[in-house]
Amino acid sequence: MISKKVNSVEDAFIGLTDNMTLMVGGFGLCGIPENSITYLRDNNIKGLTCISNNAGVDDFGLGLLLQRKQIKKMIASYVGENDEFERQMLSGELEVELVPQGTLAERCRAAQVGIPAFFTPAGYGTEVAANKEAREFNGKMYVMEEAFKADFAIVKAWKGDEAGNLIFKGTARNFNPCMCGAAKITVAEVEELVPLGSLDPNFIHIPGIFVQRIFEGEKYEKRIEQRTVRPRP
Repeated sequence: MISKKVNSVEDAFIGLTDNMTLMVGGFGLCGIPENSITYLRDNNIKGLTCISNNAGVDDFGLGLLLQRKQIKKMIASYVGENDEFERQMLSGELEVELVPQGTLAERCRAAQVGIPAFFTPAGYGTEVAANKEAREFNGKMYVMEEAFKADFAIVKAWKGDEAGNLIFKGTARNFNPCMCGAAKITVAEVEELVPLGSLDPNFIHIPGIFVQRIFEGEKYEKRIEQRTVRPRP
């Protein structure tokens, strides 16, 4: 067994430099790699192109990197609740490529499985399709989208073992699984790192072959983006 375990977040990001392209898992504030984002912030890794469903909020998630102007380009599905993301985009300080959510997921998955491009009807006839090949299939028009190319994929899982096998919990099983193996190096941070053989193979969501480095994170805040509760009588 080849151990994918590294002893620290610093070891997990050996080889990471400025101006790289990163895939970052999560949806809203759910299932985001908090320890990894903190490492990027504290080490002032800059000039980044980030592929993520969104950019967190102003003071959490990828919003922490936007605050310090460490991201030069966001490839995302929506701006969400991040006022700083909106401000930088509208002022021209940040390059933004908005991608339909299903297309974003499929471009990750295509990179994961080695498919260079695919055709989708999403975005045809809109600015999403500008300068892209379009083709008709069975009387319907489709747009060709290319798989992403990234240096690092950074994901967050509930449990993992030393071989890199991962289990995601609840709705944290969003963009994380399709980003595993979709970059040159996949770094997985987990809430609990267990010895090999501790995970039931029937419940593993991502096999270790898609992961190069894994470490156990700490002090997860797991913030809720919008807390909605029933009013009390």
